[in-house]
Amino acid sequence: SAGGEWVTPKIIEEHLWVTRGRATVHWTVGHRARGSGRGSVEAERTVDVKIMESRITPGPYRATKLWNEIIELFRAGMPLRRHRLHFRTHDRCFTATEGTDYLNRLLRSNHNFGPDVTRYQTVQLLKKFFKNHVIEDIKGRWGKEDFEDNNRLYRFPPSSPLKPYPKRSYHFNSKFQNWSEYDVPRPGHILVRPIILNSELWHKRHSIAIGEVSECRIVHREKVSQGTVEGIWKSMSLAHLQKILGLTSLEGVLDPKQVNSKYITHNVHHVNKQGVVILENKLEELPHWVLSAMRCLANWPNGSELNRPMYPGFERDVFKTIADYFQKPSEPLLTFEFYELFINTLGLLQEKRVGVEALQICCLLLPPENRRRLQLLMRMMARIALNVEMPPLHEAIASRTLMIQTFSRCILRSEDEVDLDELFATRLVSFMMDHYEEVLGVPDHLQSAVEEHLAHLRRVQIKYADADASLASRTICQKISSEDFKEPWRNPQAALTAQLEEIIMGKDMSVKEKKKKLKQFQKAYPEVYRNRFPTTESESVLFPEKSKLKTQLMFFTMRKSFQPFHRSRSFRM
Repeated sequence: SAGGEWVTPKIIEEHLWVTRGRATVHWTVGHRARGSGRGSVEAERTVDVKIMESRITPGPYRATKLWNEIIELFRAGMPLRRHRLHFRTHDRCFTATEGTDYLNRLLRSNHNFGPDVTRYQTVQLLKKFFKNHVIEDIKGRWGKEDFEDNNRLYRFPPSSPLKPYPKRSYHFNSKFQNWSEYDVPRPGHILVRPIILNSELWHKRHSIAIGEVSECRIVHREKVSQGTVEGIWKSMSLAHLQKILGLTSLEGVLDPKQVNSKYITHNVHHVNKQGVVILENKLEELPHWVLSAMRCLANWPNGSELNRPMYPGFERDVFKTIADYFQKPSEPLLTFEFYELFINTLGLLQEKRVGVEALQICCLLLPPENRRRLQLLMRMMARIALNVEMPPLHEAIASRTLMIQTFSRCILRSEDEVDLDELFATRLVSFMMDHYEEVLGVPDHLQSAVEEHLAHLRRVQIKYADADASLASRTICQKISSEDFKEPWRNPQAALTAQLEEIIMGKDMSVKEKKKKLKQFQKAYPEVYRNRFPTTESESVLFPEKSKLKTQLMFFTMRKSFQPFHRSRSFRM
């Protein structure tokens, strides 16, 4: 102050440092004093503003959470100073320009919005802040969107209202509630009744243990239907997506009923050499004149689709024609149903590999018509942004920024207007434009996983004769009580003895087969066998020796048949 008069400081230098999610803004502020003829004196003051990394992770209501977080960060970090207006001083306030400067840097340093946020978009957000009483003018007025980027003074009210989460609830009655567990049964603690083997079943089990394998046959599985293939693509796509987002469930982010499995398989298999989707219904194609206009700009100045007259501003007229066509539809290319899903991918874009992987799967879920249009549009946008030979399409806006501002809302927006819609769309579209070839391709890891699973389903099986039905019928796991589980094992010796007696008393077996089974049992359970047959005599009772009379008679019978031969031989001698 000099002579009792304060002058509003003027920012004469500013710098921005961003390190590991923390941004520090250094403002060098010059104070000019007027008074005693000594000229002007400039005093410098540095204000450090720390911008913390976003704490919002993927999950339901992410747009609302980010709105509330930006308000909190803006209130906590915005420098407040004393200003003079109309011969009055006002404490703890800021000018509209200062607020725009700070909020723009806050958004640009936040990975959910990125460095492509423009000053114009920042002013639009401050208008919404003013309308929702996040800020007010120094007279306490608010409620209108008449915020301008000027020297008007604003301040924060005692408390800025935060938005409540929507009251809508999600109830997904899908058989795949937890997609990360697709095709992997969860191990449970279910008590299973132990199997009491009879002699026949016991032999089948133990014949394998001692190297005797039953006769086998190759069984070809039934052909995998197209419906099964589509179901597997849908299930594994959502399982991979849930894993990438780091969620235990997709509830509140995506309703599985809105995912059409036919769209996924079409987007994977019906593509041309460039990976662009081929539509079966040609009526869904872009009009020929739109395709010609897009090729003209994408291949500029080598496009041969149009016999274009080379008058000044021709390329701007072509671009305006394309923009008008894509801005007409009432629904964006990414659809209203998938808005929440794509919003949840924004937090992953700071790491390119993870962001690309997430968007690859998200874009596979789109209707083929939308996916094809998105592929063609992104390719045109990327080529125009990188084409140094392209004449300026706008007097004051660079080509890259113009592409994002023109097409972001026709690519992503919510059905119910959301305050951060434009910023979300800017962040997503800028990333997709920079990596459009990867984002709009088929994820290799997912395709490999699906093909491996389908190959397993088509693989032939080897089944053993007479073993399948009996073993399958006796090994089905059923939930039982704890008492039933313990019952058979209260006296295991008796159970094994009963099995031995069943072998001994079996009448359907030949003597040779019975001896073989007893030998196997003796080898497996020697103590039980010894208790039943303590001596060799007790064992021999089962198989008494046969009489040798029959053998001797057979010998003499054989000798009699040779007698004539011997006599004739003796006669000759």
